[in-house]
Amino acid sequence: MGFVPEDRIIFPDLTVCDNLRYAARKGKHGEGWTLERIYSMFPILKEREKQEGGTLSGGEQQMLTIARTLMGNPRLILLDDPVEGLAPVLVRTLKEQILLLKQSKVTTLIAEENSSFIQVVSDRTYILEKGQVCWHGDALELKEKPEILKKYLGL
Repeated sequence: MGFVPEDRIIFPDLTVCDNLRYAARKGKHGEGWTLERIYSMFPILKEREKQEGGTLSGGEQQMLTIARTLMGNPRLILLDDPVEGLAPVLVRTLKEQILLLKQSKVTTLIAEENSSFIQVVSDRTYILEKGQVCWHGDALELKEKPEILKKYLGL
Protein backbone atom coordinates (compact mmCIF):
# COMPACT_ATOMS: atom_id res chain seq x y z
CA MET A 1 0.00 0.00 0.00
CA GLY A 2 1.24 3.49 -0.83
CA PHE A 3 0.09 6.80 0.65
CA VAL A 4 0.24 10.25 -0.93
CA PRO A 5 -0.38 12.81 1.85
CA GLU A 6 -2.01 16.13 1.12
CA ASP A 7 1.00 18.07 2.38
CA ARG A 8 3.31 16.65 -0.32
CA ILE A 9 6.06 15.36 1.90
CA ILE A 10 9.22 15.09 -0.20
CA PHE A 11 12.92 15.24 0.57
CA PRO A 12 13.58 18.90 -0.34
CA ASP A 13 17.38 18.61 -0.42
CA LEU A 14 17.42 15.53 -2.65
CA THR A 15 17.11 15.73 -6.41
CA VAL A 16 13.95 14.50 -8.11
CA CYS A 17 15.83 11.40 -9.25
CA ASP A 18 17.16 10.70 -5.74
CA ASN A 19 13.67 11.15 -4.25
CA LEU A 20 12.43 8.49 -6.66
CA ARG A 21 15.34 6.10 -6.20
CA TYR A 22 15.04 6.33 -2.42
CA ALA A 23 11.52 4.86 -2.57
CA ALA A 24 12.19 2.20 -5.23
CA ARG A 25 11.16 -1.37 -4.49
CA LYS A 26 11.11 -4.16 -7.01
CA GLY A 27 7.74 -5.27 -8.27
CA LYS A 28 6.73 -8.89 -8.42
CA HIS A 29 8.35 -10.88 -11.22
CA GLY A 30 10.41 -7.86 -12.32
CA GLU A 31 7.30 -5.90 -13.31
CA GLY A 32 6.24 -2.62 -11.86
CA TRP A 33 7.26 1.00 -11.70
CA THR A 34 10.71 2.03 -12.88
CA LEU A 35 12.29 5.43 -13.42
CA GLU A 36 11.61 5.10 -17.15
CA ARG A 37 7.93 4.32 -16.58
CA ILE A 38 7.59 7.16 -14.06
CA TYR A 39 9.25 9.61 -16.44
CA SER A 40 6.92 8.57 -19.26
CA MET A 41 3.90 9.28 -17.03
CA PHE A 42 5.36 12.46 -15.50
CA PRO A 43 7.60 13.97 -18.23
CA ILE A 44 8.13 17.16 -16.22
CA LEU A 45 9.94 15.08 -13.60
CA LYS A 46 12.36 13.83 -16.25
CA GLU A 47 13.08 17.43 -17.21
CA ARG A 48 13.70 18.27 -13.55
CA GLU A 49 15.47 15.03 -12.49
CA LYS A 50 18.62 16.86 -11.32
CA GLN A 51 16.70 19.64 -9.56
CA GLU A 52 16.25 19.58 -5.79
CA GLY A 53 12.73 18.62 -4.75
CA GLY A 54 12.31 21.70 -2.56
CA THR A 55 12.68 24.00 -5.58
CA LEU A 56 9.76 22.45 -7.50
CA SER A 57 6.37 24.14 -7.76
CA GLY A 58 3.51 22.79 -5.64
CA GLY A 59 2.09 20.84 -8.58
CA GLU A 60 5.46 19.39 -9.46
CA GLN A 61 5.97 18.39 -5.83
CA GLN A 62 2.58 16.66 -5.90
CA MET A 63 3.60 14.75 -9.03
CA LEU A 64 6.88 13.82 -7.34
CA THR A 65 5.01 12.58 -4.26
CA ILE A 66 2.74 10.40 -6.39
CA ALA A 67 5.66 9.16 -8.49
CA ARG A 68 7.74 8.38 -5.41
CA THR A 69 4.84 6.41 -3.94
CA LEU A 70 4.48 4.44 -7.18
CA MET A 71 8.19 3.59 -7.09
CA GLY A 72 7.36 1.42 -4.07
CA ASN A 73 5.21 -0.69 -6.42
CA PRO A 74 2.07 -0.73 -4.28
CA ARG A 75 -1.08 -2.60 -5.29
CA LEU A 76 -3.18 0.11 -3.61
CA ILE A 77 -2.43 3.82 -3.50
CA LEU A 78 -4.26 6.29 -1.26
CA LEU A 79 -4.31 9.93 -2.38
CA ASP A 80 -5.34 12.55 0.16
CA ASP A 81 -6.63 15.76 -1.47
CA PRO A 82 -4.26 15.50 -4.45
CA VAL A 83 -5.39 18.74 -6.12
CA GLU A 84 -5.73 20.93 -3.06
CA GLY A 85 -4.12 24.31 -3.66
CA LEU A 86 -3.08 23.58 -7.24
CA ALA A 87 -3.58 25.98 -10.13
CA PRO A 88 -6.27 24.90 -12.62
CA VAL A 89 -3.70 24.03 -15.30
CA LEU A 90 -1.95 21.68 -12.86
CA VAL A 91 -5.28 20.16 -11.82
CA ARG A 92 -5.90 19.30 -15.49
CA THR A 93 -2.42 17.78 -15.80
CA LEU A 94 -2.85 15.74 -12.64
CA LYS A 95 -6.28 14.61 -13.83
CA GLU A 96 -4.70 13.25 -17.02
CA GLN A 97 -2.01 11.47 -15.03
CA ILE A 98 -4.51 9.87 -12.64
CA LEU A 99 -6.52 8.68 -15.63
CA LEU A 100 -3.29 7.08 -16.95
CA LEU A 101 -2.74 5.54 -13.53
CA LYS A 102 -6.19 3.95 -13.74
CA GLN A 103 -4.97 1.98 -16.75
CA SER A 104 -2.25 0.37 -14.66
CA LYS A 105 -2.98 -2.42 -12.19
CA VAL A 106 -2.85 -0.12 -9.15
CA THR A 107 -6.09 0.34 -7.24
CA THR A 108 -6.50 4.01 -6.36
CA LEU A 109 -8.50 5.43 -3.45
CA ILE A 110 -8.85 9.22 -3.50
CA ALA A 111 -10.11 11.46 -0.71
CA GLU A 112 -10.95 14.73 -2.44
CA GLU A 113 -13.24 17.71 -1.91
CA ASN A 114 -13.16 18.90 -5.54
CA SER A 115 -16.32 17.20 -6.84
CA SER A 116 -15.74 18.08 -10.52
CA PHE A 117 -12.27 16.51 -10.36
CA ILE A 118 -13.45 13.35 -8.64
CA GLN A 119 -16.35 12.87 -11.07
CA VAL A 120 -13.85 12.62 -13.92
CA VAL A 121 -11.23 10.36 -12.34
CA SER A 122 -13.33 7.98 -10.25
CA ASP A 123 -15.42 4.95 -11.08
CA ARG A 124 -17.21 4.73 -7.72
CA THR A 125 -17.86 7.63 -5.38
CA TYR A 126 -18.64 7.81 -1.69
CA ILE A 127 -19.84 10.96 0.03
CA LEU A 128 -19.06 11.12 3.74
CA GLU A 129 -20.74 13.26 6.34
CA LYS A 130 -19.28 13.28 9.85
CA GLY A 131 -17.33 10.13 9.03
CA GLN A 132 -20.36 8.19 7.81
CA VAL A 133 -21.20 7.21 4.24
CA CYS A 134 -24.34 9.16 3.32
CA TRP A 135 -24.28 8.32 -0.41
CA HIS A 136 -22.39 5.97 -2.67
CA GLY A 137 -22.68 4.97 -6.26
CA ASP A 138 -21.28 5.10 -9.74
CA ALA A 139 -19.44 8.34 -10.52
CA LEU A 140 -21.50 8.65 -13.70
CA GLU A 141 -24.60 8.94 -11.53
CA LEU A 142 -23.16 12.10 -9.95
CA LYS A 143 -22.77 13.63 -13.41
CA GLU A 144 -26.29 12.66 -14.43
CA LYS A 145 -27.95 13.68 -11.14
CA PRO A 146 -26.59 17.01 -9.92
CA GLU A 147 -29.24 17.01 -7.21
CA ILE A 148 -27.10 14.50 -5.30
CA LEU A 149 -24.26 17.01 -5.03
CA LYS A 150 -26.71 19.74 -4.13
CA LYS A 151 -28.29 17.63 -1.39
CA TYR A 152 -25.08 16.51 0.26
CA LEU A 153 -22.53 19.13 -0.66
CA GLY A 154 -24.65 22.22 -1.32
CA LEU A 155 -23.22 22.50 -4.85
